Amino acid sequence: MRYFFLLLSVFLCVSCNLSTAPNYKSLSIEQVFTDSLSIRAIAPVDSERVWFAANSGVVGFIEKAVPKLATIRYEDSLLHFRSIAVTKDAVFVLSIANPGVLYKIAVSGNEANSAEKVYLEKGEKVFYDSMAFFNSDEGIAMGDPVANCLSIIITRNGGDTWEKLDCGGLPAVEAGEAAFAASNSNIAIFKDQVWIASGGKRARIFYSGDKGRTWEVFNTPILQGKAMTGIYSIDFFDENIGIVFGGDWDNKAFNEGNKAITKDGGKTWNLLSNGKGPGYRSSVKFLPGSNGQGIVAVGSPGISYSRDQGANWVELSKEGFYTIEFVNDSIAFASGRNKISKLTFKE
Repeated sequence: MRYFFLLLSVFLCVSCNLSTAPNYKSLSIEQVFTDSLSIRAIAPVDSERVWFAANSGVVGFIEKAVPKLATIRYEDSLLHFRSIAVTKDAVFVLSIANPGVLYKIAVSGNEANSAEKVYLEKGEKVFYDSMAFFNSDEGIAMGDPVANCLSIIITRNGGDTWEKLDCGGLPAVEAGEAAFAASNSNIAIFKDQVWIASGGKRARIFYSGDKGRTWEVFNTPILQGKAMTGIYSIDFFDENIGIVFGGDWDNKAFNEGNKAITKDGGKTWNLLSNGKGPGYRSSVKFLPGSNGQGIVAVGSPGISYSRDQGANWVELSKEGFYTIEFVNDSIAFASGRNKISKLTFKE
């Protein structure tokens, strides 16, 4: 009997490590929107509706391939949006360069009622990269350093006002360390925890366990040292398991030092499938419902999928996208140059 329970426990241990992710081998790509825009920020509502923010001041909502578009100007300038976040009653869009302007768009159902400027920052080095919300009241956005720390702004009142954190309470950045406004995915949130990924001359993780009140920073083994190397995207499955993806934008096929996983909440990272699988990718997401095993990474070179937590990869498409956001475990929206598409993953 003792040996029976021993064998049973071994069996259960082995079984718990087996992948619970679908064996996706292909996908269908349905284009739902085309325009002469660069679209790097999307926020799906469900399988038929998605918000997006783009360059040339364009913010849009698409329902069943029917777009509603608005153009936002600050004074006489068309802003370039690469960050978006959606709460239960508002959509937030944040522009990249000087001036950095954040708008709160009040929404009711599928209709946008008004747009209010809730944060403004001017300066030669101002450049915001990503935005996310913990809940309907508390949100965070990050950008490149204008002093000796990352630019981090936080709201605690539903986005009505935003406050920039002082460098005195943030880890210092190193020379040439910044971030990439490639896919609105430099920030990952799980409950009260937030992780922010940097790139360039350094590729590190800035971490807060209390919604941005206190911070520490962790190193990663991701390729770094040049202006276009580093982490382009980060995602967390739970409080422990996270993934970062990036590489060298100037050498997109290079697949060493471009993907890594943590199992201790970001303190330490290990390279994944080094020298195998996809090279540069700009957006990575855990597949919903896959127990942290399924991972999808997209970028201008194509779409890649792993069902074993990044150990092995299959290429599902060579069609390029900037970013991906899932609706459920088989449907996602992806956006890129001049387009937004709905992806349906298939076994």
